Amino acid sequence: MNRSDTQSIALVTGASRGLGAALAEALAARGWHVVAVARTVGALEELDDRIKAVGGSATLAPMDVTNEDAMRHLCRSIHDRWGKADLWAHTAIHAPPLSPAGHVDAKDLDKSIATNLRATGILIPMVEPLLRASSNGTALFFDDPRGGEKFFGAYGATKAGQMALVRSWQQENRKTGPRVEIATPAPMPTATRARFFPGEDRAPLAAPMAEAERILATI
Repeated sequence: MNRSDTQSIALVTGASRGLGAALAEALAARGWHVVAVARTVGALEELDDRIKAVGGSATLAPMDVTNEDAMRHLCRSIHDRWGKADLWAHTAIHAPPLSPAGHVDAKDLDKSIATNLRATGILIPMVEPLLRASSNGTALFFDDPRGGEKFFGAYGATKAGQMALVRSWQQENRKTGPRVEIATPAPMPTATRARFFPGEDRAPLAAPMAEAERILATI
């Protein structure tokens, strides 16, 4: 994606670590202004330091994507300040502990639904007008097809639901925009993967920054 005559604005939800942080850094290094959303203030501040180190700029938004009022206020603020968003990269995810379906914890299931599925459904109508205001507005989502795998019941079901929602939005906007893109990242040594595969040899896994650069080159 190329920067236009005016500064391009990227909204990255789930930007504090892993692929989200790598995307934020890669975009900032290309001259984009990044609106970085995550719950962890310290991690966002560390991200901001890295972005500044490459000469980039960011607006930090320490909030939970499941907080509808906060996200609505943020989207309104983006509209009032820039009038658009050129890219929305949605990496926010809840990774519940692996569990047999017969032993799924209700709280983990509820949090998975709230973060992985419901927040996506709530955010799409909030962000869509910002993307439509851009000449090349693009939404970017990330598939992780675990549905039906052993012990991935809560995560796999809610991630599959998220992707079903996103693919519907993609088909609905194919002629009118915004563009909706779905990438499938290679396995990376992220905190999410470590929760699913503790003790795994992480050496063969792809670096998040390398995956961020690869994915951005395809959209």
